[in-house]
Amino acid sequence: MSYTSDEIASQPDCWRRAVRDLPQHAAALPSPGERVAVIGCGTSLFMAQAYAQLREAAGLGVTDAYPASEARTHRGYDRVVALTRSGTTTEVISALEQSPANTRTTTITGVADSPAAKLSDDVICLDYADERSVVQTRFPTTLLMLLRAHSGLSVDQALADVVTAVEAPLDAALLGAQQISFLGADWSTGVASEAALKVREAAAWWTESYSFMEYRHGPIAVAAPGRAVWSLAPIPAELAGRIRETGATLREPVLDPLAELVMIQRLAVELATAAGRNPDEPANLTRSVVLSPAG
Repeated sequence: MSYTSDEIASQPDCWRRAVRDLPQHAAALPSPGERVAVIGCGTSLFMAQAYAQLREAAGLGVTDAYPASEARTHRGYDRVVALTRSGTTTEVISALEQSPANTRTTTITGVADSPAAKLSDDVICLDYADERSVVQTRFPTTLLMLLRAHSGLSVDQALADVVTAVEAPLDAALLGAQQISFLGADWSTGVASEAALKVREAAAWWTESYSFMEYRHGPIAVAAPGRAVWSLAPIPAELAGRIRETGATLREPVLDPLAELVMIQRLAVELATAAGRNPDEPANLTRSVVLSPAG
């Protein structure tokens, strides 16, 4: 067993705690009507994109997601929400430093006394969801569960589905796929991007991600026997038929999109192990990206 496998398996408990602890964090999170910018890098960016879609769809106010390196926090936001597991990522720290003085900042992190936390007006520390593995699994899903619940959205199905997700058998056709495309829609498009990243990071597999409507516009050309398409959102029957006609394996969602991601995390570990790779320490990656000063 790897740290990553243990951390994946702990997600039902982490998600339940996030929902249970929401009242103590609510004051640090955006209020209805606030204009919000959400920033992050890599996995945290994809969670930011998912949250932005969820919050706007819930009618809670303008919510924009930015890579921390390209954050446009000067656009009249009431609050900047920074997502960063370690709190040490250079681009996140720089974006917080450059946020307008009259814009409130909230950082959601796994490390309470991190540099990003020290730069923020409000801090939510999910240290119980922090990870030893370089690969992020339970931290991003737990923070998104917290944000979903805070947005007034029902999370009951997700809490039930994640129990299934950590135990259900993985399809042998997916484990044997040479290439996998992950599809989403609306907020699950960000989750699909994270799914593709997770399998690339852990197993160095060829993966791609798209909204399912965009998948029609070219990417479907890579579908073929021995390859797979995993959709995190229900797709039209016509598109499902076209994918199957290519000979590719198609998995349509049976669980909440975030629970589907948990199954994909497990797939990433299985593919990495089969390829002789250490899922806890992917090649060329570190827990946090800390850039050297230019000069």
